[in-house]
Amino acid sequence: MTNAARYRLGVDVGGTHTDFVLLDTATGELLVEKVASTPDNPARGVLDGLARYLRKGIKPSEIGFLSHGTTITTNALLEMRGAKVGLLISKGYRAVQEVQNQARDGNLFDYFYAKPVPIAPQSLTKEIPERCDYAGNVLLALDEDAVQQAACELAAAGVNSIAVCYLFSFMHPAHEQRTRALIQQDHPGIHVSLSSEVLPRIREWPRLSTTLLNAYLEPVLVGYVGHLNKGLDGTGISTPQRFLMQSNGGVMPFSAAIAGGRAVHTLLSGPAAGAQASAYLLSEDARDGLVTLDMGGTSADIAFIEGGAPLELSEGVIARREIHVPALDMTSISAGGGSIALVEAGGFLNVGPHSAGANPGPACYGRGGLRPTVTDADLVCGYLDPDYFLGGTHKLDMEAARAAIKTHIAGPLGLDVAGAAAGITRIVDMRMADAVRVFAAKRGIDLSAFTLLPFGGAGGVHAAAVAAELGMRSILVPLRPGAFSALGLLCTDVVHDYIRSELRPLAALEPDHAEQIFQQLEAKAHEELAAEGMSSSGALFVRELDLRYTGQGYELRTPLDELPCKALTRDSIAAIRQRFDQRHAHLHGHAARERPVEVVSYRLRVRVEVPKYEPRAVTASSPPAGDANKGTRQISIAGTAMEAAIYERDRLAIGAIIAAPAVVEQFDATTLLPPGWAGRVDAYRNLVLTKTRS
Repeated sequence: MTNAARYRLGVDVGGTHTDFVLLDTATGELLVEKVASTPDNPARGVLDGLARYLRKGIKPSEIGFLSHGTTITTNALLEMRGAKVGLLISKGYRAVQEVQNQARDGNLFDYFYAKPVPIAPQSLTKEIPERCDYAGNVLLALDEDAVQQAACELAAAGVNSIAVCYLFSFMHPAHEQRTRALIQQDHPGIHVSLSSEVLPRIREWPRLSTTLLNAYLEPVLVGYVGHLNKGLDGTGISTPQRFLMQSNGGVMPFSAAIAGGRAVHTLLSGPAAGAQASAYLLSEDARDGLVTLDMGGTSADIAFIEGGAPLELSEGVIARREIHVPALDMTSISAGGGSIALVEAGGFLNVGPHSAGANPGPACYGRGGLRPTVTDADLVCGYLDPDYFLGGTHKLDMEAARAAIKTHIAGPLGLDVAGAAAGITRIVDMRMADAVRVFAAKRGIDLSAFTLLPFGGAGGVHAAAVAAELGMRSILVPLRPGAFSALGLLCTDVVHDYIRSELRPLAALEPDHAEQIFQQLEAKAHEELAAEGMSSSGALFVRELDLRYTGQGYELRTPLDELPCKALTRDSIAAIRQRFDQRHAHLHGHAARERPVEVVSYRLRVRVEVPKYEPRAVTASSPPAGDANKGTRQISIAGTAMEAAIYERDRLAIGAIIAAPAVVEQFDATTLLPPGWAGRVDAYRNLVLTKTRS
């Protein structure tokens, strides 16, 4: 990177704040900014933050790289404000969306159970005469007149996005491709999502569900990226290196999102960046594994890091919708700084799921919010300094926080304000601990061997209570916890995933045939990277097979790395069989080595390296901990008042020891050390907390 483009920028849009990390590649310095998010138009918040850097003298031409994590598609799905979607499906199969997979989520004894509202209702579902068999042979040619008639009817109904899902299109995509051409010929403004491009794999409902989600979200994402691109151009930021975070922990160029078919890959864009940063910046203090706790303004996101990499899934459920694309294995609960506390019927105190968001925000923000939130409780408990929030750029209103808690919590429950605030913090801590405990149990993880890594604006405040509840004795607070997800955007590569299904017994698989399929996927990857302006020279191509024992209803991803040779041979296929048996035994406790194995799908991941932030160990002497001490402040932990030492994080020396109770403050976050914990600063300026007693 030339000196003219010395800065790399990570931008993470959250529910309450939009975080920025600007890396000076010449000095290694990180410049952090936070601005209020703008839910009505998230791009406006991004441009507001950029303006702050420009006012400080950063030239637009000096920003040579921008990576962006966003919840734009997640929020659109959660709030059901995506596109109006029509569906074209093979004649005789319009009921697939109604039947789904016959599974039922939630409480099996709920007499009032109802499925989620269909993304494409039956009134906007059109059957198209066409048919291919399982091998891709055409049994009935595409009825082009029916396609044009259906498109006209959907356009007249106000549809602005159409999903196309024909039977066995992953074996014969030509019918879907021709359908798109006919639609765009007559209705060029309508977005078209093809199942053969979004998810070319077996099983009708997962493929249809994922394609419908893409159709629902694509106009939202494309419109947002287009608006943001225009705004960036207007500020003078001309770099073509503009990237969007994906659910799989990699990034893709803005152009890939605009090209279509990839909107569904951004549903975990924001949370994935934090998990990616956690894996990339793994400390020596956490070699056995990390539990990440990203507690922001509206939610807490949880992930596990093992062996230096986040756990990953090939399928999942978001807002009760099935999605089958690679994604980091994460879970989210509605427990953030903006989560609203309330007294429910029966006199029970609860926190969430509703959030005050960015507007009006917590009562203490002074923007008109009247309901008490977790941030209000943290302020009343003394964990937050009302005069030092965001480094003093935003004053917090203590009296407004106390009034909100008194009116809505303390009064109805007959408590004093301090007791009510302690109750709020206790409930949100237990909710997060319960979520981690259940998530770990499902993954077979022993939490006692893991380190908790809290980040987000509120993570450090609540980390010790969560860790203590889980029996965890080590916490690692990164240098910039409040902007850690934004930093993660500077710690990842361009990653694209490809898949193609073709059922065949592994023993009968011809190496040349399998090699041909992988080469076709690689050719597609080369083509798409070139279209995105990315060089595939030096790109890493990782192959996998989805395998199962014959008769099974699920398959396992089996990596093909470290095989006898790169090209598939009879020997390597035998090695693949052994690897699958071992993997099945590891994950399920048994292996059916006597049963035949079946190939279900071929997977390819291409990774193109981009320059990343490199954490640097600090060797130079820095001020002793005493110089970082800002005095004391009375805090309340579990209703018990005590004096806590207050420290300035940026002035803590390497190797500094912090005794509890203490509060460590910095521009973007606050960390609480309750009694029974001790802190020290490691060589990378991480704050390592250790449990000293039960």
